Amino acid sequence: MGNLYHNKTAQWLTYAVFFAGFAVIPMTVDDSFLLNQLATYGVYGMLALSISLCWGFGGILNLGQGIAFGLGAYGMAMTMQMQTQDESNPIPPFMLNNSLDHLPMLWQPFQNTYVGMILAVAAPTLFCAVFGGIMFRARVSGPFFAIMTLAMLSAFYTIIIDRQPYTGGVNGLTPPSSLQFAGYEVDPYSPTAYWVVFGFLLGATVIAKLITQSSFGLVTQAIRDDSERVRFLGYSVAGYETVIYTVSGLIAAIAGCCWVMLVQYVSPAQLDVGFSLSMVIWAAIGGRYSLLGSILGAFIIQGAQSYLGDTFLATWLLILGGFFIIVVRFLPNGLASLVESGLGLFAAKRGPASAEPNGDAKPIPAE
Repeated sequence: MGNLYHNKTAQWLTYAVFFAGFAVIPMTVDDSFLLNQLATYGVYGMLALSISLCWGFGGILNLGQGIAFGLGAYGMAMTMQMQTQDESNPIPPFMLNNSLDHLPMLWQPFQNTYVGMILAVAAPTLFCAVFGGIMFRARVSGPFFAIMTLAMLSAFYTIIIDRQPYTGGVNGLTPPSSLQFAGYEVDPYSPTAYWVVFGFLLGATVIAKLITQSSFGLVTQAIRDDSERVRFLGYSVAGYETVIYTVSGLIAAIAGCCWVMLVQYVSPAQLDVGFSLSMVIWAAIGGRYSLLGSILGAFIIQGAQSYLGDTFLATWLLILGGFFIIVVRFLPNGLASLVESGLGLFAAKRGPASAEPNGDAKPIPAE
């Protein structure tokens, strides 16, 4: 009897049960604030999923995932802000307060809701494709790539603050009304907003899972383990790394759009180094080699912070740091490795039960 943890059918069934459980939440929860909070956890889950895909399966440690998330969030906030402006008053109030007398060219495409939403996702994805292509073709990898993403994140953070007349500076952007799409207004505290985030999380998870189980995913994991050997076999290592990094950025950009839809606010804090490092911690604690484990890691950490942060205040960071150290020291593959070990022990115990009458166990075929 093999370990069910590595059985593809069992994995898909687990995913189905997991998402089926979350699908019924709006039918059982009457508290609109709690529903909004759970939808926000879905955004965190998308971010952890993107890190797992990039770092766990691609071997690319990205400490600047906040770039794609933040750019997507600002793009959505700009779109929602322009929905409240009209031809007689096209300039947002914060621009008037900064002595701007015309709408900047950067903001003009966001006057169209559909164009704005496309740009909110496409701009961060294009950045990841260009930046990743340059870095990987130069064979920048490992800690050097992590440092470059961290430096780029800090650069974007500084730009957002310095260009206050165009970005709102440290105050950020606060769209005065909910997102309006196709003639409907999406109330951030309604089941509709939850379903939107749930749908994107489900779609991103399924696509990421299909990628990891495809031939492309197998080559990507081989690059993670030994890139030089794969390069000698004739594969374009830089091409594979660029694609997996770009797909990860796409998921983070969508998460940024969902974030603004739910909280109606974005600030440079979404591009803060600490927030990007938190994404890595979620994936590491949940299990970076497991997509579902990473999502659960984000749920556990953010859920604990929501309910314990107010009690322990600043001490919560020490608790989180200590928990992270314990997991890294004793569970280097995260909490998902506990499930893998448990199912492995279960398979080992069930093995003798399937033995032949003479006491010899049947050989287990390799997966």
